[in-house]
Amino acid sequence: MSDPMRIRAAIVGEKTTVRVLVSHEMESGQRKDASGKTVPAWHIQQISATHNGRTVMNAQWGPAVSKNPFVQFSFKGGKSGDEIAVTWIDNKGDKRTDKAAIA
Repeated sequence: MSDPMRIRAAIVGEKTTVRVLVSHEMESGQRKDASGKTVPAWHIQQISATHNGRTVMNAQWGPAVSKNPFVQFSFKGGKSGDEIAVTWIDNKGDKRTDKAAIA
């Protein structure tokens, strides 16, 4: 399992801007190791975010996304102290959810 995501959410005007640093190796399945064997694919396939249980962002990813990707998105309707939850699922079935409060 990977390290926790770093989630920062702040209100800017009418919008809440969320920044997420996801901790994941994101192997494409095309790289070879030192012995010449192909490193198996291991990447996030889906990432989503909820604000107080309502989905505010959903994305489908593939093997071309970099290691430890950074995601930023905005939505309307957030208030200071509200909860943001970000969840990812990778191609091996691993899943992680981390939460943060809007500043």
